[in-house]
Amino acid sequence: MVCEKCQKKLGKVITPDPWKDGARNTTEGGGRRVNENKLLTQKKNRFSPYQEFRKCRICKTVVHQKGSHYCQGCAYKKGICAMCGKKVLDTASYRQSTT
Repeated sequence: MVCEKCQKKLGKVITPDPWKDGARNTTEGGGRRVNENKLLTQKKNRFSPYQEFRKCRICKTVVHQKGSHYCQGCAYKKGICAMCGKKVLDTASYRQSTT
């Protein structure tokens, strides 16, 4: 779960979406250029073997999403944004397990 403000910070996908409505990585929307070399243009979105991964602030598991402080499971259980920790939805009436 990511809030609307942190949606801009997410990396773009290399392959184009088959469903083009609302996709950020199509050529029509200006998100992706035709015949661009991804090795040269998108170094910041690529995996680096020397990169240190962050740990979730709640359960201390490794978080692979770039820029996130919380893992996806903890963010959903608490109803918070995985990147900034802002409350996204009210989980008071949800029936969730403790595992």
